[in-house]
Amino acid sequence: MTDRVRIVEMGPRDGLQNEKAAVSTEDKVHLIHLLNQTGLPAIEVGSFVSPKWVPKMADSGLVFDRIEKLPGISYPMLTPNMKGLEAALAHNVQEVAVFAAASESFSQRNINCTIADSIDRFTDVCRQALDAGLKVRGYISCVLGCPYEGRIAPQAVADVADRLFRLGCYEISLGDTIGTGTPVETRALIQAVSQKVPMDQIAGHFHDTYGQALANIWASLDCGVRTFDASIGGLGGCPYAKGATGNVATEDVVYSFMQSGVETGIDMERLLDAVEYAAKMVGRDVSSRVGRALLIKRAG
Repeated sequence: MTDRVRIVEMGPRDGLQNEKAAVSTEDKVHLIHLLNQTGLPAIEVGSFVSPKWVPKMADSGLVFDRIEKLPGISYPMLTPNMKGLEAALAHNVQEVAVFAAASESFSQRNINCTIADSIDRFTDVCRQALDAGLKVRGYISCVLGCPYEGRIAPQAVADVADRLFRLGCYEISLGDTIGTGTPVETRALIQAVSQKVPMDQIAGHFHDTYGQALANIWASLDCGVRTFDASIGGLGGCPYAKGATGNVATEDVVYSFMQSGVETGIDMERLLDAVEYAAKMVGRDVSSRVGRALLIKRAG
């Protein structure tokens, strides 16, 4: 393993889907334009889900069509079912993502089916996506805790990861959806999942509700994980996990790695441009300490 990490930007999708402020299509497109300039290798644009359930993502197809797609950057879209995949194919999306949960209760409340049924549903989605030449990423929610069941056993997560990996997902992103996990628990989780999925195909996705996200990222890095999801300005939350804050802020992760000699390939000044715009877009200050500190310093 090298001291270089890959950061997948979640802001336009995971970040904005739970924001209270109404965000225009034009603002979303411009935010992605700014993110394009940062050196990020992947920017998740939106999701093809029913606007009835996630209304903030209703314009995802329009956003995807309008953004400039630069060489070397992937622009994945979340596709929870065949209807979502059909929309992705219609918009010429090159990478999609599916998501399952490690908690039965969360699966029922989030997508209204059991874990087993959700994976059965994704079988056709993954097969048709792969047949069409698309890459498929797999997400697992509630890997370290569930708002309904509490702690989740690492082996339960490993079993779900194994099934998604066997469906053809090139990478499995492990989501601490409610942000309750600790570094000790994270290490146990990574050790269990890496028995089923190669370490270089595991990603960490940590929400910062309890202030543990960066510590969990470093614990994952020590275990061998080199891909991490993050959200510009710490935007977001989860519509089905009350009280959960946003994904760990991209700028917090980049700063921590940068100051520690871990290469990200991301330009912090250009990232701050996006942070500043995101704050204006949602009508509130960013939640990240690094973002606030550096923007104050920049303002001089």
